[in-house]
Amino acid sequence: MNLPAPPGAGAMSQEEALAHRRSVREFGPGSLTLPELSRLMWAVQGITVPGHRTAPSAGATYPLEVYLAVGNVENLSDGVYRYLPDRHRLETVSASDIRVRLAYAAINQEWVSSAPVVVVIAAMSSRTTVGYGKRGERYVHMEAGHAAQNLLLQATSLGLGATPVGAFKDAEVSRLLHLPAGETPLYLIPVGRLPRP
Repeated sequence: MNLPAPPGAGAMSQEEALAHRRSVREFGPGSLTLPELSRLMWAVQGITVPGHRTAPSAGATYPLEVYLAVGNVENLSDGVYRYLPDRHRLETVSASDIRVRLAYAAINQEWVSSAPVVVVIAAMSSRTTVGYGKRGERYVHMEAGHAAQNLLLQATSLGLGATPVGAFKDAEVSRLLHLPAGETPLYLIPVGRLPRP
């Protein structure tokens, strides 16, 4: 599924997004929209110019893969999707809403299942370690941090809430997402509407 092209500028400055970013573990009612999802995906791994993405990558090896566990996005069926940066589109992985099972894989953090979308950042580390050896593992983790922060700041600028989650069972998350051999989940990032005051 092609995503709408993200607009060039948002309503919130970078300074405002940095000042207002908070970890949000409770979400308000309401779905996300496809334009919001498009901006989130572009922020995490979008193409800026050919051969370059929004997050820096050691040697431009781009080991990261981004998946979505979708349960409440307007005009998008529930299921698991993989983001394809080169085409700014989503590829269907499965038609199952796995958010509840992801929450249990995340050491029973039930709030994970209430987010309309859970973004999963995974990595095929061999893309980087083939050129950088063992130190390449560090570069992959650094890149994942850059990408996650981009996503968190974009969510903030859209008036959404998000929190990175690192406590989860790798093997179970990999199974739920149907990750290929050699690909490892690094982050779960639930995203949703802010709770009503």
